[in-house]
Amino acid sequence: MSSLTLALRDSSTMLRRNLLHARRYPSLTLNLLLTPIILLLLFVYVFGDVMSAGMGGGADRSAYIAYVVPGILLMTIGGTVVGTAVSVSNDMTEGIIARFRTMAIHRGSVLIGHVIGSVLQSIASVVLVGAVAVAIGFRSTDATPLEWLAAFGLMALVALALTWIAVGMGMVSPNAEAASNNALPLIVLPLISSAFVPVDAMPGWFRPIAEYQPFTPAIETLRGLLLGTEIGHNGWLAVAWCLGLTVLGYFWSKAVFNRDPK
Repeated sequence: MSSLTLALRDSSTMLRRNLLHARRYPSLTLNLLLTPIILLLLFVYVFGDVMSAGMGGGADRSAYIAYVVPGILLMTIGGTVVGTAVSVSNDMTEGIIARFRTMAIHRGSVLIGHVIGSVLQSIASVVLVGAVAVAIGFRSTDATPLEWLAAFGLMALVALALTWIAVGMGMVSPNAEAASNNALPLIVLPLISSAFVPVDAMPGWFRPIAEYQPFTPAIETLRGLLLGTEIGHNGWLAVAWCLGLTVLGYFWSKAVFNRDPK
């Protein structure tokens, strides 16, 4: 059996393992999924009119729904991969990785199974949150089929990048609680991005924090694709952030995984 065939076989086995874990222990995924849904309902129905008026759109809740949904979708991805960090930490601390090291399996398949499983869960979570958004009034009538395809591609790329970072965080965490805390920035960063209000509306001292981070260009790109607005330089910035984080997370995770156990 060639090394490529072996890698594909073992990776698919590890993927099935991680999907079975997600099915048997749905509480973590459900809790992470409820957060963006609650935020969506809160900002639309409690703050929607006020936020829309403050942004110069008048008291129009539907306009604010269109603005806030792209940020919520990317926040959903950030929340979902926190579960990946916890799952990887459990594998590292409960001894299963040590067992895998003694077996004739492709070493990288363990990480690949976690990554692919997390990306699939992220996309499924985005679809569910998107369905809630449509149910409460979100519409994307100006997006072409090509823009919809680009939007899904961007969300998959963001999920891949954040998953590799979450895998690295999980591998260096001593326990599941620490992994959850280490991955918390993946949930907090969207809150201080352009997800809920435009960067231009923020105080001058706070604006660089929101502008120079990976979520803001990704949100603005997704917003432009779904609503047919201008994307500008945010498109290549979002792709650059995603590729950079993917490479960083991959080599970080690989280096930690290849260390000899203490």
